[in-house]
Formats: sequence, C-alpha cells, structure tokens
Amino acid sequence: MPQLGFDAMPARLYSCTPTRLRTWLDCPRRYRMTYLDRPAPRKGPPWAHNSLGASVHNALAGWWRLPRQRRTTGAAGQLLERGWLTDGYSDGAQSVRYLRLAMDMVERYVAGLDPDQEPVGVERTVGTRTDRIAVSGRIDRLDDRPVNIGPLPGRDRELVVVDYKTGRRPPTADDARSSLALAIYAIAAGRVLHRPCLAVELHHLPTGQVIRAEHTGESLDRQLGRAEDIAAECALADQAFGAGQSGTEQFPPRPGPGCGWCDFRAHCPQGQAAAPARRPDEGLAAADGSG
Repeated sequence: MPQLGFDAMPARLYSCTPTRLRTWLDCPRRYRMTYLDRPAPRKGPPWAHNSLGASVHNALAGWWRLPRQRRTTGAAGQLLERGWLTDGYSDGAQSVRYLRLAMDMVERYVAGLDPDQEPVGVERTVGTRTDRIAVSGRIDRLDDRPVNIGPLPGRDRELVVVDYKTGRRPPTADDARSSLALAIYAIAAGRVLHRPCLAVELHHLPTGQVIRAEHTGESLDRQLGRAEDIAAECALADQAFGAGQSGTEQFPPRPGPGCGWCDFRAHCPQGQAAAPARRPDEGLAAADGSG
C-alpha cells in the first residue's frame, strides 16, 4: 500500500532567551551550571550591584504604572525606598548610603521624562520565532515617540526599545549597536505590533547619558541569524549533556578577569586561578566617586 504524502515532522524549535545565548558565548561551563546541572551548584553570595540595579528597575517600572497624576519625581524616590533590596551590602550603613545615591539618580532621571508619554510596554515580555528558534525576553520599556530627526519615509512616529543601565561603566554606541538582546527585542516588538522597530537605546542612569543605535532590516536579520547560530551550539551542548557528556570537552571554561564575579567561581578551579574572588559589594566601588 503506498505511503501517504505527509511531509516530515518539522524540527522542534529551540526555546531560548538572549541571556541564555550570551551565557553560552561567555563560558560554556557556566552555561552548564546555570541551565543544565540539577541540582544546580550552590551560588556565591548575592551581589550588591545587582540589588541596586534590580531596585532601580523595579522603581521605574512602578512609576510608569502609577496613575498619571501621581507620576512625580518624589514618587519615584518613594518607590525606590519602599522596594530597596539590601542583599550584598557590607552593612546597613552602606546600604543606606547607596539608597540615597540611587534615589538621587532615579529622581534626576524621572525629572527628565514626560509623564504624559505613555510607553507601549513596561517590563513587557516579547518573543519571536524563526524556523529554528523561539526566542523571548523582557524589555525594560518600549516607547512610541514622535520622530525627532525629521520624519521617516511614510512615518512620523517610531518604536524605541529602552534598556536601563546602572553600572559604573557608561555604555558606548557599540554596546547598543552590537547588543544581541536589544536587537532581538526590536525584532520581536516590531512583529508583535506590526510596525518597524529599528531604534534601541541604553539609558545610563548614573551619568544621564542616552546611547542610541538605529538598526536596518538587514542588521536585525544578521543579529537574528547570529542568535540562530548560537542556539544551534546550545542545542548540541544540551543534547550532549542529556547523553551523559558533561565534561570539559563539551563545556570548557573560558577563564578571564570576569571569573572573579562569577556566581559559580567556587566550583571552577580554572576560574579561581584566573581572577581573585570579589567582595559582594565590590561592584559598587567608584559609583560614588570613592575607589
């Protein structure tokens, strides 16, 4: 009896996030310990700079969710204070000092915002698919703004992906342009809203700098292809792990200065040799001009 002409079953899409892909590029061993090992190895202590960053992100998201009449500069500081995370600070006094610094930073930033300019999304999860991957992530803020540099052909408004940064190093134009995460967010936002989304911005709150990059359809396609290639490597590594192959050959460490900040440094001899352990509050140094 002849076989019916069914097409072959489509290959299963590899589900991922930009963070997962970036972790694989940075260090396959850390990727394994983060996403594959079960139970996962015990992490080191929490980082104070992560607590500060999360507190600021939460306060800004909460500010946009307030009713319009309550979106004041003071309200941003109050949200930050109420939601302040204290993990990683050396003591209460240090936590309070950085709370005051962060309040000043957030209030200065909010003072420059237009509370009437409603974002399209705040902490919005977006995703997109190709025939190889399903990738998703969360955008800090997605704006729909008037075009400031002369109207684009057929358009006088634009979608802009906004990502908040609180680290002590100001980002560069190359950081914005080369960011895989920002490109994926732009692609996904454009597909969800059925409009081109080409502009991405890094908002560095400590300095007030706004670093902008404008993609083209071609540059976004290149980033999506890059994501597919990295995901293919991840998929092979995941399969190897499932087959019992979890050694250095499949998941080699990539030691370097950043190993001092790795959550899994205690489980990696190469990382321990590459860089000294960092204190949980060391990422705050120089944020207030000291150190």
